[in-house]
Amino acid sequence: MTTDPNLSADPIPPLLAHRLARGVARALTARGFATLTEFMLLNGRRVDVIGVNGSGQTIIVEIKSCMADYRSDQKWTEYLEYCDSFYFAVPLEFPQEILPDDCGLMVADDYGAEVIREAPAQVMNGSRRRAQTLRLALTAMLRLGRANDPGAPL
Repeated sequence: MTTDPNLSADPIPPLLAHRLARGVARALTARGFATLTEFMLLNGRRVDVIGVNGSGQTIIVEIKSCMADYRSDQKWTEYLEYCDSFYFAVPLEFPQEILPDDCGLMVADDYGAEVIREAPAQVMNGSRRRAQTLRLALTAMLRLGRANDPGAPL
């Protein structure tokens, strides 16, 4: 994995979270998950990466690009009831010991991510799973439609 010397407690380097999201999405795809980035949950919270596999299992990955990012955003606990597995994804230089032990952990870069610690399994509520899966499908279809025809009416 590549390293970035700018990852201390300094502000988030431009586009780093986006680059890490790409690496996480690649890793989840290799594990059989289709992914979306920047997805709005039913509770109004926006997750960095969400993945769903053919069995309907849902993974949410929260990207933390530096310590300041982690310290300033503690909303991740509100994501837990919307997935079967929850992970933090961080760059190689991130101080992993500050992350909770009861969450999964990935180390990511622009090109991939390696699971350092598997997330504990949990079971998402069935009606929430159904509603969220429908919203995921609609969101993905709308994004694809805009990419295919950027001039189309919304």
